[in-house]
Parts: sequence; C-alpha cells; structure tokens
Amino acid sequence: MPESRPQEPPEPGGGARRPGGPRVPGPPGGPGRDTLVLCGARLTDGRTADVRIGGGRIEAVGPAGSLSAPPPAGAARIDLAGYLLLPAPAEPHAHYDTALTADRAAPQPHPSAPPSARGSGGPRRPGALRRRAVQAALVQLGHGATAVRTHVRIGGAAGLRALEAVLGARSALRGLVDLTAVAVPRVLTGAVGAEELAMLRDAVGMGAAAVGGCPDLDPDPAGHVRAVLETAAEHGCAVDLHTGGADPARLSRLAAMAGDLRSEVAVGPCDGLARLPREAAARAAEALAAAGVAVVCLPQGGCGPSGRAADGSRTAPVRLLRAAGVRVAAGSGALRDAANPVGRGDPLEAAYLLASHGHAGPGAAYEAVSTRARRVLGLPEVRIEAGFPAELLAVRGDTLAGALSLACSRLVVHRGRVVARTSAVREYRDPAGAGGPEGPAGSAGPGLPRQSQR
Repeated sequence: MPESRPQEPPEPGGGARRPGGPRVPGPPGGPGRDTLVLCGARLTDGRTADVRIGGGRIEAVGPAGSLSAPPPAGAARIDLAGYLLLPAPAEPHAHYDTALTADRAAPQPHPSAPPSARGSGGPRRPGALRRRAVQAALVQLGHGATAVRTHVRIGGAAGLRALEAVLGARSALRGLVDLTAVAVPRVLTGAVGAEELAMLRDAVGMGAAAVGGCPDLDPDPAGHVRAVLETAAEHGCAVDLHTGGADPARLSRLAAMAGDLRSEVAVGPCDGLARLPREAAARAAEALAAAGVAVVCLPQGGCGPSGRAADGSRTAPVRLLRAAGVRVAAGSGALRDAANPVGRGDPLEAAYLLASHGHAGPGAAYEAVSTRARRVLGLPEVRIEAGFPAELLAVRGDTLAGALSLACSRLVVHRGRVVARTSAVREYRDPAGAGGPEGPAGSAGPGLPRQSQR
C-alpha cells in the first residue's frame, strides 16, 4: 500500500513510542503539509472513492481518481485499493488499570470484583501502571480505536494513584488516541463510603471525564447511584456505572433517578439481564429507554465474575434492548487480565461476536462499536462525507461482513493523520514442489496464489 513517507513524531515530550518497538507513524508530511488523500477505497455502499482530508476533517469525497490525479500540491497520497474505509471505532469500556496483568504473579482484580476476591493485590506502582496503560492504548489504537474510555478503580489503600497513572498515559498519548477515564469507587454510602465519595470529587478535579461506580457492591445500591448522580450534576460530568443489571427492579430505579440528569448516562455490561425472564428484562429495558440511559455491552464476556446466560452467551440481550429503544454500544472490556487472560481489546472482534452470535447484523454490529460508542463518549458523529471528523479505519476487504470475518491489515487515521498501520501477508508453499506435475519450480499451479493479503 504505497504512500508518501510519514514524518515520525518527536521524542518524548512531543510524541510516543510503542513500548519495546518502533515509533508510531506521525503526520504524513512536513510542516504545512497536512492534506492527505486516500485513493480508491471501497465504501460500505459499494462505491470506490477518493477521500481528501485536511485540518483534521474530511474535505471532499469523490469517485476514484477524481481527487488524486493529480493530487493537490504538497499532499500525501495513500493507495487504499482493496481496502474498505470505515468510520473509526471507539472503545467505550476498557480497564487499563488492570490491563496486561494476566501473566503477572499478582494481577490486579477488576473494580467489579467483590472484596473477598480482591485481596491486597500487591502495590500498584504508578510508573508500571502508566506504561501498561500506554501499551494497552496502543494495542487498541492498532486495532482502530481512536478514542478510548477506561474505567479506573479509586479508593482503598491505592487512593488516586491508578487514576494519576492513567491520566499520565493520556498526556503521553496526546495526538495518537483520545483517552478518557471514568473514576470508579466501590462503596459510596455510610461511614465507609464518605472517604471514597470525597475521593470521587477529587478525581473529577484531577481530570476524570466521567464519574462511575459499582452499585452492585455497595450495601445501599440506590444510595450509591444517588451519590454518583449528584456528583455528576455538581461537576457537569457524564456518568458510566459498572453493573451486571441482574436485578431488574434496581436497574429500573437507577433509570428513574438518571432520567433528570442532563449529562449522558451509560451502564454496563448488563450481562445479568440475559439471565432474567424475558418479561422482566423487557420492563427494565423500557425503563432504560425512557430515561435515555445507554447500555455498553461486552460481547467477549464480562470483565468481572459473572456466569453465562441460558443460551451460553455472556453479553446483554442486545436485540431486546434495541427493540425497546435503548442505545446499545459495545466494548471490549478485559484486555489480557485476570478476567480474560486472552482478551484482545479489538473493537472489530466485539462487532464480529455480536454478528456471529445473532445479536445484530454486520452493519448494526459495527455501528455498536463506532457510531454508538462515540455517542456514549460524547464525541461527534463520523461519516465518510465532507465536513465530518477524519477519524477513519481502513481494513483489507470488500464488504463489512468480510472485514469483520478477517481484518488483519489495517490503517488508522486520527485527526486527519495516519497514526497506526498493520500489514499482514499470508504465504503458501508450492503445492507440488520443484518440477512437480503442477508446474515448474516457483510456480503455484493454475489459479493457486503464492501470497494473499489479509
């Protein structure tokens, strides 16, 4: 996929390196050369188009060849023949304070784990946590997520150190990925919760973009939700609550309390809804829809201790929620930690699982990790049309279903600049060997490729 040579970002202080690896590609061109032309990309409606980008936004979309022959003076050009161009996905539910700890001696448990499962967890070294958060964000950026919201546990012996480390990672990643944090206390009511409630307010002052909590773990779940909503109203923050949603009455009360809040409210993963009788789950879904509360499901499985639904799934009942009018986004949740030691953190995998398990068609599944995920994060909509933000993902393939099935090669554009690229080539040996009946040495035989790009 030829392109003009990208300019590498500066050393620390103005850019970022992949831990233990090469620098992430920077802006395509030198100073003043901020125009980028993506040539010959396939769109989901079947058209093949050129897309011109400038100033971080899409400037024009035209038929293939119309914007690139000749390209604008000083513009960088990328040939996307064989690629499908999509709005970039976003990650609405990560856990970077525990990410990449599965192979460590004392991995940190998730905020949703009960106290008996948490133990001491060992010290959370801020430097190590910051490095892991950077690495986790780069993993997800390579998959295509140009915006990430991560839940971060606050309180206890660690206080606000984990949040401080994640906010440090946010600064290091500026220009590559938009990283925001949700401050997640465990208990907010009674004498025990007073300290964590004060800490939640401090977290907002430090830079947490949303306030959260785990009402399922509080002795007073309704009081917990009330404290979170009051803090959000006081500071004008979004709300993102971590709940399994297994108690429909509690979920309906949560929706009723959240209905008057002007800020965005999201709950997730709500996998417990899938284990309820359909009538009870439907009533809870209607209450969420009436209050405008979004649900962030986790198709690869919950990020805390939870069982499976009767049908074997581990995600919220997406079709039931959407039928009730609930806005449903999808996230990745655990990224190689104790809850899921093989979690990939790939938004396209989340969409693939939604589609393959029958929760949504390919188009709706991808919207759950892109358009709806961005809305949960309070980000502007992205369309491949003039005037929209240049947050884009190009994946090898001709159709969305094909891309969700096997999307190895990817190119990621954030704020109009190429920020990540993954290229994959599959090679095959000669079927008959040198001088075999299928042809001379070096021949793959009639119709058999030696290589294919994925």
